[in-house]
Amino acid sequence: MVGTNAIRGSRVGSGPMGESERGQTAPRVVVSYWCANDHETRPSFAQDEEVELPDTWDCPRCGLPAGVDREAPPQAPRTEPYKTHLAYVKERRSEQDGAALLDEALQSMRDRGVGGGST
Repeated sequence: MVGTNAIRGSRVGSGPMGESERGQTAPRVVVSYWCANDHETRPSFAQDEEVELPDTWDCPRCGLPAGVDREAPPQAPRTEPYKTHLAYVKERRSEQDGAALLDEALQSMRDRGVGGGST
């Protein structure tokens, strides 16, 4: 028996797997969720009084939220576009406020002699 190994290895979990080894499985309930693209998702949950089923579930196909009512699926969340700092400033200040602040800053710079220009 040259070149053979008398000890054979096995992987974890490679043996026979029956309920006798794992124990009894919890009773399950399957819930259908529907997204706005009419995709059905059917996750299963433990059937228990203490388990609260989620109202929405993310669709694995398109990523939209899915609900249990096929006729009225939840709407996609509205995403706000990226705003620059200037856009946020313009929301808080009017054109007149901006002009007054600019004039004040320019006058402050002139008083300090910054900028090299004279008026």
